[in-house]
Amino acid sequence: MPEKQTIERAHEDAREGKSPSTQAGEFVREEMHHIREGKHGAQSTKQAIAIGLSKARRAGVKLNAPRQGKASAETRTKAERDLSKGQSHSRRKPNARRSRASSSALKREGHSAASPDSLAKQARTSVKSRGSAARHKAALKAVSTKGKEGRSHAAKKAARTRAAA
Repeated sequence: MPEKQTIERAHEDAREGKSPSTQAGEFVREEMHHIREGKHGAQSTKQAIAIGLSKARRAGVKLNAPRQGKASAETRTKAERDLSKGQSHSRRKPNARRSRASSSALKREGHSAASPDSLAKQARTSVKSRGSAARHKAALKAVSTKGKEGRSHAAKKAARTRAAA
């Protein structure tokens, strides 16, 4: 179950007109915190992100399932199921045995999946699969939703990054 604070941050993002993936980012961020504080682990950074996205869909974020060919059939089916669960208002109690089993399995996993190095590595591999046009489009969208203060902050950060390199 996501924390109240996380759901509130996601709702705030939605009110500001930010994309579903940005709203889901709050849940992924929460998941990384859980792994870092030792609540549970994950086999890989990809798995940790997937858990966060699943929580986001179940919490009502309208994040579509990955397109065919982008992810395995199982992943796609799970994402569609999570999405429909999040959009419906029937709240069934989760199966205690299954819930406990998945929690204990995650507790046996390592905690390096949420390390800054592994997150950076995942981001680099993820960005390689996107074309320059897609990256450009994402940047333009970010500019439109950031606002004046956000753009100023981003420009200063970019300047610091260039100076450090």
